[in-house]
Amino acid sequence: MNNQEQWSSKIGFILAAAGSAIGLGAIWKFPYMAGTNGGGVFFLLFILFTILIGTPILLAEFYLGRRTQKDAVSAFKVLAPNTAWPLVGILGVICAFIILSFYSVVGGWILSYIYRNATGQLFADSAISYEDLFGQIIASPAEVLLAQGVFMIITILVVRGGIQNGIEKASTYMMPALFILFMVLVVRSLTLDGAMEGVEFLLKPDWSLLTAKTSLLALGQAFFTLSIGVSIMITYASYLGKEVNLPSSALSVAGMNIFISLLAGLVIFPAVFALGFEPNAGAGLVFVVLPAVFNEIAFGSVFFFVFLLLLLFATLTSAFSILEIVVAALTKGDSDKRKRYTWIAGILIFITGIPSALSFGVFSHIQVFGKSIFDFADFITNSIGMPLGALFISLFVGFRMKKSDVYQEISQGSSIASKLFNIWYFLVKYLAPAAIILIFLQSFGLFE
Repeated sequence: MNNQEQWSSKIGFILAAAGSAIGLGAIWKFPYMAGTNGGGVFFLLFILFTILIGTPILLAEFYLGRRTQKDAVSAFKVLAPNTAWPLVGILGVICAFIILSFYSVVGGWILSYIYRNATGQLFADSAISYEDLFGQIIASPAEVLLAQGVFMIITILVVRGGIQNGIEKASTYMMPALFILFMVLVVRSLTLDGAMEGVEFLLKPDWSLLTAKTSLLALGQAFFTLSIGVSIMITYASYLGKEVNLPSSALSVAGMNIFISLLAGLVIFPAVFALGFEPNAGAGLVFVVLPAVFNEIAFGSVFFFVFLLLLLFATLTSAFSILEIVVAALTKGDSDKRKRYTWIAGILIFITGIPSALSFGVFSHIQVFGKSIFDFADFITNSIGMPLGALFISLFVGFRMKKSDVYQEISQGSSIASKLFNIWYFLVKYLAPAAIILIFLQSFGLFE
């Protein structure tokens, strides 16, 4: 029996979809990517690419999901039966499975930092550097596996509750809390002496830093933060009613994503510059530099605890959506199977993530094509699987679907669709595929 759930409201869907997009990509990855790639010029390119490339593909995924009311695999089976197109959905499910296996490891790191901060351990030992502390945490088998397991249990418990009572309810509380916590931190960061230097770094482009590599990395960042390419939004949109305005929903999600990235920059860069740190610390910016920054601020441990809670909320809302793809593909819309399959999928993902969790400790000697297990899992999903998935989705909507059918679905509940449809259709059919191919080539080092 098919017993498919739906979102209870448009705002519930938008908050859940935005929560999926606003995760480690916006709060952890964006600041260090901007910090190492020109600051303001990177941010400007990121906004441009989010609007011109990311949002059109996001709307294409919304179209596929609501049109079919099916999960990522079944959607392609309905629209292109007896073809190879369902492999695109299968690719998305596999990518989601692998992504959550290492994403949950980072979620575990956040939980470890929250525990150490709450118990006063994080800022207690002045003899140890924060870089050494981070190294100790990620190299401890017991700590990383326990923290990863706790993170996965939280994710499982929410997703097993279903769309309305699980994901939507959690996102409805977490997303407003995320915005409130962010505003508190932005105010504190901007009131530091010398903070404006950090604001200028983020918002004033230095055109001498504009390169082909910077452009491509900004394109990849826009792509990654919107959660496109793994069919997350196909699955989420399959729970939508026909009355929901798809274009405005896509624009809302993209706008919230840009806004959160801006807030993340306004929290981190003013504080980094005000206290004499460098913004180009790379991936360790949040876990190594920020504790040092907050350690020099009055009530710094409190503010860093708030930041960690914010990062945890964002990471969890993304994890909900990733696990939901796998669960939806297994249950095929039958909510009676949800609880059992959520636990099965969650446990298997945890087991799959164990090598990634241990890749900075007992498995640190293992290299796959010159990368750690964690970095290899990240590479094959974010640099190969996601670009391929998004490329095929663009080509499928642009060339396989009838333009009139696409217009009919997207224009339902939308007055703006008729005016902007042709522009969107051109972007998703031609510009987006070309841009994705460039990202794909860059991931193999063709643009350095």
